[in-house]
Amino acid sequence: MGKRTIVPFGPQHPALPEPIHLDLELEDEKVVRAIPSIGYVHRGLEKLAETRDYEQMTYVMERVCGICSFGHSYGYTGAVEGLMDIEIPDRARYLRVIFHELSRVHSHLLWLGLLADAMGFDSLFMHCWRIREKVLDVFEEITGARVIMSFCKVGGVRKDVSPEMLRKVSGVCDEIEEEVRKTGMVFMKDTSVRNRLVGKGILSRQEIIDLSAVGPVARGSGVDNDVRTTESTYRALGFEPVLRDEGDCYSRCMVRVDELIQSLNLIRNAIKDIPSGDYQVPVKGPVPIGDFAFRVEQPRGEGFYYVQGNGTKNLSRARVRTPTNINIPALVKTLQGCDLQDVTMLVLTIDPCISCTER
Repeated sequence: MGKRTIVPFGPQHPALPEPIHLDLELEDEKVVRAIPSIGYVHRGLEKLAETRDYEQMTYVMERVCGICSFGHSYGYTGAVEGLMDIEIPDRARYLRVIFHELSRVHSHLLWLGLLADAMGFDSLFMHCWRIREKVLDVFEEITGARVIMSFCKVGGVRKDVSPEMLRKVSGVCDEIEEEVRKTGMVFMKDTSVRNRLVGKGILSRQEIIDLSAVGPVARGSGVDNDVRTTESTYRALGFEPVLRDEGDCYSRCMVRVDELIQSLNLIRNAIKDIPSGDYQVPVKGPVPIGDFAFRVEQPRGEGFYYVQGNGTKNLSRARVRTPTNINIPALVKTLQGCDLQDVTMLVLTIDPCISCTER
């Protein structure tokens, strides 16, 4: 056995979008073991459930992470609605799907840009983010905000969206799809991109199951655990999960590229089929004694939301398990035996969101 060296990787690193910290145990240029360390940006947001009422906690939850902000408010309000036995209107369900899939589009485009930037492909990075701006412009026009939108509320959504605006969103989706198809070809065909991704960080189907990985990480190895398959609104829109079998970095990248097109189709279908009627129901009174769990398929994978009521306006407990948190064991597995130069790519292909992980 050769001499081993411990090299700290992060939390500050030129190629890292988030402050993840790993201690890499190396033999020459090979990673023998990776030891993750979380807690660098811990903020204690879940504790606030004891001092903020259940409506105020919606604003706290969407600040767990900016990129995933709508998904967090969606998951939290769904959990509280389950606890309070509230049935939201169908129109609100469709509006949530539209916003959730728009959030997935902007998240995946942001990630593709960061992946390109880590490779030194700056023009591709800027192009991905230029396309993403179209989604943020839609958010701003409808809600007045580009990232933290405060669109979800317990009982539905805070405002309706006019038919004219929905038609405009559908047109924007057409524009984005045209550009995404061109940009996706670069990730699929470019030799430099393929050299950095193909055959790297392979995770077998059984390893994904054993490590409980979620999201594009799991679907890139052929494991279908997409929460959207269990939701009635998504089933009505004809949703089918995107799966690939290779299990490498390239496969995980292509899942996200394909999901961009899929999300745009889901948005257009939801706009076409959206029912008329109310967009919220009145909510009164304290939360009952009991608990409830709710799952949402965020851009990075399954988000799990647990709330516990005690008969007052405040919750006893509000717990979030985020997809990055559960994907860290899979990341550690991919790093074992890899070259040091590939660590950045392997970290990025789980699309880490450390602010979500540490809350």
